[in-house]
Amino acid sequence: MRRLVVVEFLTLDGVMQGLGSPDEDRAGGFEHGGWAAPYFDETQATAAVEGLRSTTAYLFGRRTYEKMVGYWPSQPDVNPMAAHLNSTPKYVATRTLTDLTWSNARRLDGDLAPAVADLKSRGDGVVAVLGSGVLARELIANDLVDGYRLFLHPLLLGSGKRLFPESERPRPLRLAGCTPTSTGVLMLEYEVA
Repeated sequence: MRRLVVVEFLTLDGVMQGLGSPDEDRAGGFEHGGWAAPYFDETQATAAVEGLRSTTAYLFGRRTYEKMVGYWPSQPDVNPMAAHLNSTPKYVATRTLTDLTWSNARRLDGDLAPAVADLKSRGDGVVAVLGSGVLARELIANDLVDGYRLFLHPLLLGSGKRLFPESERPRPLRLAGCTPTSTGVLMLEYEVA
């Protein structure tokens, strides 16, 4: 059975919005886009490539899929991330997209919880959720997440979309790994207890 792992870049105050570029996601008047770039280093690059080994599928929300398909399919396979993303099965949780043009991409059919449970039951390895904040929060709320790979940045933004939704009950996690980078980012790996 596959494990579902949420992979996110976060600030210390939990913001995940707009990490890549100034105009990536300005929803809600967010003005801090591109905040993660100054913190990227070789340790993170190596960890990203190592994470590919266990990933046998990706799960995206619609908005993340649309951003990813606009970039990764045109990247050369000499880039290990591009080679893996382009060749690995990708599932998209969407009610609106009907034509998925990225190779090996398909819609996740049906209601989210049973469709993801079915996806997890087929095969081995990890189904990785990259970004996809709305989807990630729904997966968390439906107890479908088996683990987290969090890149915790030493930065407080004070505003922006956050990963974890409010919850009426605690959700214990077990630390499976912690690696600091040269820029102060903590690469944290948690398993759901």
